[in-house]
Parts: sequence; structure tokens; C-alpha cells
Amino acid sequence: MNPKRLLAITRAGIMESLHFRLGIFVTLFANLIYLVLVYYLWKAIYDSSGTAVVNGMTFTDTMIYLILATALFNFLEMFVVWDMSRSIQSGKIVLDLLKPMRFRKYTFWSYTGNHIVQFVLTFIPTFIVVMIVTKGAIPLGLNLVWFLIATVLALMINYNIEMLIAPICFFTESTWGVNIVKETIVLLLSGATIPLAFFPEKARVVVSLLPFRAVYDIPLSILLEKNGSDTWPGLVSLFALQLVWLVVLTLAGNLFWNSAVKKVTVNGG
Repeated sequence: MNPKRLLAITRAGIMESLHFRLGIFVTLFANLIYLVLVYYLWKAIYDSSGTAVVNGMTFTDTMIYLILATALFNFLEMFVVWDMSRSIQSGKIVLDLLKPMRFRKYTFWSYTGNHIVQFVLTFIPTFIVVMIVTKGAIPLGLNLVWFLIATVLALMINYNIEMLIAPICFFTESTWGVNIVKETIVLLLSGATIPLAFFPEKARVVVSLLPFRAVYDIPLSILLEKNGSDTWPGLVSLFALQLVWLVVLTLAGNLFWNSAVKKVTVNGG
């Protein structure tokens, strides 16, 4: 694939995202309200615990983790299932499938522009604010480079999770319930809503092996140098988990897509 074509698709995604600037500000405002609620919720939890450290995390550690997780969620969030469902209902999916580029690849790169905008306008400002408020509580070094690599892998893994759910649209026009369940599972089991350190020990062992952890918990652990990511063996094991799930989900997604696309039907067709 010509890199210039991919760059053109990415640029179009950036321009489309910037065209809806109000939506970005509404998202930021909604996140601010959410973080205020999270702050008071976890403050109450720590106040009632009678100790400054719960499951190895202080209140400051927990808030840094959750604030960055929220910013990372805005950056990694995708609407592949919603968009595909609407495309099938309108018949637009036929035109998408006829494009000279494979649908999966085209969809991924069309979302890339939005991810770049969200990273620059949401995650980076949030990171800077956290650094200022906490007076440099986040270590700065090679962990930033590893974090960026882990985030790119997380983006690809999250996309493949979406593409495992999206083909269900070919079998049913209504995927609202399925998508809501998917989002809830990903947010809960990835550590984006509750840090994995607060899970029961047996549940934490199981969850740590699932692909959802690779989306949010691993990049944040690397950034904050937690869960052994400050050592080479620990860092390698985290990247290995991401790579394994990336390969597994990509293969599974391709197989499901190739099977489901043969069942495509549209309204009026």
C-alpha cells in the first residue's frame, strides 16, 4: 500500500475531527464532571479504609492512574461498530466494500486522524496538568518512549476487538446492546474504570492474562513504572502480552470478517 495514500486518509481524518471542534470541548467538559465524581468517590473509599495505602496504591497513585486512564480512553475510543451498523442500515456499506482498499485497513487508517487529534488535544494537556499538580510525580525518561510504543499496540488491539464485534452487524441490524456490553467489559477488565490492583487476587490473575488489560493497564503501568515495568524482564513480558493478543485478535478478526461479509444484506437490497 502506497504510504502517501495512507497519509492522505489520515489527513482527511484529522480535518474531519477538527471540523467538529465543539464535540471535543463537550467531551472535555463531560470528562471534567466525571473526574470530579471519581475524585470524591475514591476519596471516600480511602477515608473509610483508615489507611493511606490500599492494595499498594495511595490516593494520589489511584487518582493519577484514573485521570490518565480517562484521557487515554478518549484517545483510544472507537465507533467502528456504531458506524458499520449505520452503514448497513443505509446501504452505504456496499460502497465501502467496493473501495480499492480493504475495508479493515481503510477503516483503521480513517480513524487514525481522529486518534492523533484526540491525543494532542486531550491526553497531552491532561498529562501536563497532572505533572504540574503532582509536582512531577510521573517519572520522565525512557518510560515515555515505551509508553508511546505500548499505546500504539493498544490502539491496534482495541481496533481488532472492535472488528471482532462489528461483523455481528451483518447478522443483525441492531447491535446497540452488544456494543454496550462490549464497552462495559473492556472498561471494567482493562483497568480503565477500576485499577486492576483493587481486583480480588484470583480475579486479578485471570484478568491480567486477558486482552483487555493490554489496552489501558499495560500502557499506564509502563508510563507510571508500575507492575515491574521498571525492569527489562517486566517490560518485555508486558510487550509480549500485547504482541500475542495483537496477533491472536488480528487472525480471529480476519477469519470472522471473511465469513461474515458473505452474509451482507442491506435495507432495500
